[in-house]
Amino acid sequence: MQNSEQIWQLVDQRREPYVELADKIWGMPELCYDEHRSSAEHKAMLEAEGFRVTTNVAGIPTAVMGEAGEGGPVIAILGEYDALPGLSQEAGVTEPRPVPGESRGHGCGHNLLGSASLMAAAAVKDWLKANGLPGRVRYYGCPAEEGGAAKGFMVRDGAFDDVDIAITWHPASFAGVDDMISLANTRIDFSFVGRASHAAAAPHLGRSALDAVELMNVGVNYMREHMPSDARIHYAYLDAGGIAPNVVQSTAKVRYLIRARNVTELNALVTRVRKIADGAALMTECTVSTRVVSAVSNLMGNAPLDKAMQANLDRLGAPEWDDADRAKAAEFQATLSEEDISSAWRRVGVEPRPGEVLCEQVVPENAKGVPMIGSTDVGDVSWKVPTVQARGATCAIGTPFHSWQLTGQGKLPAAHKGMVHVAKVMAGTAIDALQNPKLIAEAKADHAKRTGGKPYESPLPADAKPALDMSVSV
Repeated sequence: MQNSEQIWQLVDQRREPYVELADKIWGMPELCYDEHRSSAEHKAMLEAEGFRVTTNVAGIPTAVMGEAGEGGPVIAILGEYDALPGLSQEAGVTEPRPVPGESRGHGCGHNLLGSASLMAAAAVKDWLKANGLPGRVRYYGCPAEEGGAAKGFMVRDGAFDDVDIAITWHPASFAGVDDMISLANTRIDFSFVGRASHAAAAPHLGRSALDAVELMNVGVNYMREHMPSDARIHYAYLDAGGIAPNVVQSTAKVRYLIRARNVTELNALVTRVRKIADGAALMTECTVSTRVVSAVSNLMGNAPLDKAMQANLDRLGAPEWDDADRAKAAEFQATLSEEDISSAWRRVGVEPRPGEVLCEQVVPENAKGVPMIGSTDVGDVSWKVPTVQARGATCAIGTPFHSWQLTGQGKLPAAHKGMVHVAKVMAGTAIDALQNPKLIAEAKADHAKRTGGKPYESPLPADAKPALDMSVSV
């Protein structure tokens, strides 16, 4: 308990500069692999804190890593700082109001995510020095979580080979240990090439690439009846062939996002989608080529680390809000539907408390929520090394992520309080591992049991490279 109190004090001492960092990142929203300013701000903070800094991790210009300490186990704390397109919103405003001249926004709270993780790592650095113990803490600044799968490339290229455990978090409505369930996924671009012609005078000479994309979409839609119920397939047009209806479109491109419960099921589903694309090309006498943009594994939990993090949460208690925090959260909650709010309670498995607008309790260890499953490249880290993830309460209960409401709450005092709170949870978990070799050994044994002792296999093709250009046209 005393050590935890010491580490929490070290976190509190950093409150002001890290709140400033989070707000600065909020004000410069950058999309995946284009986070040059955000990465530079994190690098500058690492240097100011005295970390040994490595840039261009895994050949990714916006990936940065800082290490402190000597010898002993290696504890990784993961941060993110990419934003999303189309989610610009003025801070604190409870109606849709984009920032003038800005289309992007931190609609998933990654401005808070990176700042809290770096804050926790810096506190652990000072704790190691104050207590004269061996051990190393690393902050990994991980770009492109929103679709780019940077962590997958970082893991594949060896950035986590000597890490003992990894710790991370994600903003949420509630404070608790994350239920490590997610879907494996891949993003694949299908590019069709046909033949242009005059759509009226010589339609018989044309071969429409746009027709091929539409036929592919129809085929995939029919396939949905015949795939696992927890699988998901989404698509977006990247190139619809032009704006002239009197020209047969000679090129068209569609990006497919395919999700499944695990990598094995994902690969089977991808094979079927590829066959449909080949069939669409055959029917239209076009050609089709593909490019794998990203691929991520499903998350793997770790019982010993979950228990250690839960113990820190239980000792710390829920974040402390004031009446102004609750009043502002109530204003944002008033913009939500009843379904938004009830879904948030169901997800964490806690009985709703009428009138509660901010998290006033730590989610109990035995809570059984209803999974609402997305995907994350943290999954690949969790297959490589034992990993634990917290949920930090930073917004009004029910706030949907990837929404203007989340962007609008990203600079509120409540968001800052939740960020500091979860930094304490992560830092406390890290030092529990640093001073208790048995915890790391148990975490590794649990990890080996879950993986069957098999080494990590990347879902990325061997020749796949980070899609550094994927945000250029957004």
